[in-house]
Amino acid sequence: MRPTAPVTGTVIHEVFRRAYERGDRPALVDLRGGHVYGYRRLVTEVTRAASGLVRRGARRDQVVGVHVSTAGAQTLAVHTVVAAGGVAAPVEAGAGAYELAERLRECDARALITTPDLAESAIQAAEQSRVRQVYSLGRALDTIDFRCLLTLEPTALPALDAASQPALLLADGRRLSHAELLARMAELDARIRLAESDVVLTMWRPDGGCDLLALVALGVSKGALVVAAGGRDLAGTRHDFGVTVLAGPGGTLERVA
Repeated sequence: MRPTAPVTGTVIHEVFRRAYERGDRPALVDLRGGHVYGYRRLVTEVTRAASGLVRRGARRDQVVGVHVSTAGAQTLAVHTVVAAGGVAAPVEAGAGAYELAERLRECDARALITTPDLAESAIQAAEQSRVRQVYSLGRALDTIDFRCLLTLEPTALPALDAASQPALLLADGRRLSHAELLARMAELDARIRLAESDVVLTMWRPDGGCDLLALVALGVSKGALVVAAGGRDLAGTRHDFGVTVLAGPGGTLERVA
């Protein structure tokens, strides 16, 4: 049973509306994290985990910090929060415990999603903020295993107003609605005109902005393949995957084939 999807015009609907029909085709290859997400797996985990958050008491507009080390983890975490009606607050992957705690206090986050390699800092930061639940995408001491959310009885996801519902709270203090995040995706697409046959290689790392999120979401919405190299242009990666679009250092985005 699939949890009820948010209404037309939301980020979740626009990004994942064709994911089930695309089936097991790879959507996102996370080289740093060592994961390959097929279209059906990605949308299923996002919606089931979002349903789990709702089951565990997540409220509409609740801010959830996202402090993770890979593009795959950021994609899964942010879309889960957004699908549950929450507001994802991405934090730069290199932030230490003190900086992370300050950010969590600023946005009054009550939950945090992290990865095992950053879990120690996440726990320290949670103790210095109002965060009460720390979820880890992989087992880590003193955290809740994110996958536990997938095992809870599914429940309906909230219906959201794309124009007014906030989706992201950025490091610079801006709140982006669903419509504004979709607009940023469109701006990126205007530069590269992404097609289903494209393979996007991104070396951008998770930060407190929205461009990496928007780029991956754009790729998934178009049916392309996104390969996240985690800050490195690995030797042979372009050739091995047949890369056609490169998101390189400094925020550059160009078509290479």
